[in-house]
Amino acid sequence: MAGESLTSSEYVQHHLQNWQLSLGKGSFWTLNLDTLLISIVLGIIFLALMYLTARKATSDVPGAFQNFIELFCEWIDNSVAENYHHKRSFVTPLAITIFVWVLLMNFMDLIPVDLAGSVISLFTGHYDAYFRLVPTTDPNLTFGLSITVFLLIIVFNFKSKGGLGVVKEIFTAPFGIWLFPVNVALRIIDEFVKPLSLSLRLYGNLFAGELIFILIALLPWWIQWTLGGIWAIFHILIIFIQAFVFMMLTVVYLNMAQDKH
Repeated sequence: MAGESLTSSEYVQHHLQNWQLSLGKGSFWTLNLDTLLISIVLGIIFLALMYLTARKATSDVPGAFQNFIELFCEWIDNSVAENYHHKRSFVTPLAITIFVWVLLMNFMDLIPVDLAGSVISLFTGHYDAYFRLVPTTDPNLTFGLSITVFLLIIVFNFKSKGGLGVVKEIFTAPFGIWLFPVNVALRIIDEFVKPLSLSLRLYGNLFAGELIFILIALLPWWIQWTLGGIWAIFHILIIFIQAFVFMMLTVVYLNMAQDKH
């Protein structure tokens, strides 16, 4: 086990602590630098790969990677078409971006938990540097993603129905104008549950997976790789499912926002 000088409790707490920058003594605003760094780097890698693939795309015999990208985009577009019954020119690229970006961030959970500390120690000389590799185990990031979806839902509502249409729907659906207090209460609950469920589902599943990897790292070295390998194989399924669920719920919520009730 890396970090033998730490107790088991200290080891777990160390790996669950973000590399942070406070914007002032006693300030409420604190940046999780590892979350920002890893998510931005993965986003740049994703955009660069897509850009290079598009630049080299050919209508003749495509290469293996172009074939893979085309099949992947077609699969996402078909999934969107089944759940979004309006023009897809914006929503399909959004769905591709969400799925790939969340998937890449989730995949960081498969990197051995002590690797980041070892790499950082090469530059700083301190093993005890805080650094978390999985951005989606940070609730700040998952809430940030879900709030973006929430804002898109509001925009799609107003774009589809107009201001008066949205107000009318809030006060009259689903029980009619005479029960408008109930309608308004249900609408508020419904709208705020969407981003809350999106963020907590992604965060909870990835945080649990990360915690199990950390606990496995506390075991003797001769059993770590066996249990870690088994859990990693199972966790790959979770990684894909959570990225897909986040994408599909976003698509469904945007479709609901455009439907007239």
